[in-house]
Amino acid sequence: MRKLSDPTLFREYATAFDFDNIFSSASFDALELYEMKQGEVLWEKNDTLDHLYFLVDGKIKIHTSSAGGNGLILRFKNPLAVIGDVEYVKGTDVFHTVEAVTDGHLMKIPFARLRQEEKENTAFLHFLLEVITHKFYTEAHASTLNMLYNTDVRLASYLLSLTDDGKGSLFHEEMRPETLKETAEVIGTSYRHLNRVLRNFEDEGILEKHRGIIKITDIDLLRHKAEGNIYE
Repeated sequence: MRKLSDPTLFREYATAFDFDNIFSSASFDALELYEMKQGEVLWEKNDTLDHLYFLVDGKIKIHTSSAGGNGLILRFKNPLAVIGDVEYVKGTDVFHTVEAVTDGHLMKIPFARLRQEEKENTAFLHFLLEVITHKFYTEAHASTLNMLYNTDVRLASYLLSLTDDGKGSLFHEEMRPETLKETAEVIGTSYRHLNRVLRNFEDEGILEKHRGIIKITDIDLLRHKAEGNIYE
């Protein structure tokens, strides 16, 4: 990551995410803006964090690996994602690897400043509670999806989560082999089986593929296939 000095961009993000009303003035003044690059590993398992980070632009993925070296993507995150909330509260090291999927920006603030300034700030504490509660809810929901629903439902739910508003808008997505492998890992299936389900969706008129590009052609059918579920 590279620190940026861009007051206009800083103010744009601070306003968009209401940081003025979340933090005290002293903490707000301690916020810093950073740039991340696609493919950059931001944190690895067992790293020690001493800042709270806010993804304000771009996309990150959170993944882990087994002792045997097998990888597993746990989640993709979009703004406003918070990194370091559990580490701040519990004092633990980083539990999973975090990598930039796209170029983007983060803002950060030292844990020490938060402990000094925000212990009695109800706005910040309420924000932190919402972040942690949402994180555990989405983790539990994704685990339930992967355990209890078949691949058709999981894939439909995942495709819905990739839409611009998270509610099922039309979208185009380049389906490179590595993208399909990542998708298979997220929804807990094999690359081969994922391709079979995509072909079934195409036969049913839910989507169409052309030269590596997927387009949702029937959002209502996709929503029906997802049975009211969506990955977050």
